Amino acid sequence: MEQEPEIQEEEVKAEDTAEAEATETAETEETKADAEPDKKGFFGKKKEKKDKKDEQIAELTDKVKRQLAEFENFRNRTEKEKSQMYMVGARDVIEKLLPVVDNFERGLKSIPEDQKDGPVASGMEMIYKQLITVLTDLGVTPIEAVGQEFDPNFHNAVMHAEDEELGENTVSEEFQKGYKYKDAVLRHSMVKVVN
Repeated sequence: MEQEPEIQEEEVKAEDTAEAEATETAETEETKADAEPDKKGFFGKKKEKKDKKDEQIAELTDKVKRQLAEFENFRNRTEKEKSQMYMVGARDVIEKLLPVVDNFERGLKSIPEDQKDGPVASGMEMIYKQLITVLTDLGVTPIEAVGQEFDPNFHNAVMHAEDEELGENTVSEEFQKGYKYKDAVLRHSMVKVVN
């Protein structure tokens, strides 16, 4: 009979050992789970734990993108400034040429009728036409004045008169021709306005 308690003691020891191994295995799995966090979050999506290298890469990528955008803005701003400087420079040069054009026109008007076919008159006419062609190619156009309605944006009224034949607020005479460079007014037309 004494053998039976020994067998029972061995069975109890075996059971205790199995339980201890099971709890040890469970504890080991829990510590592994704690050491290696759950990679699945809500709805089964993986949680991403960023590495320092990934953070540096993201930061540097962001810096590069910002610098590229800044450079693009700088390039656009520089192009705009260059075109504006060109416009200002061209406008200054053209404004200085306009009195030369005026003098050519006065000179051509002062030539007597009997000398208009002479070599001096024809030379002046050719130079004048060439000068007007160059100005037109640059984008300079004369402002229409005589017969037009007075517009303070284009005309400078220096005289006022009454004339029943012409309509209200009409330009009857032009004293000095006005010019536009592209869309900007270089010089207003000096005009006489009637009614």
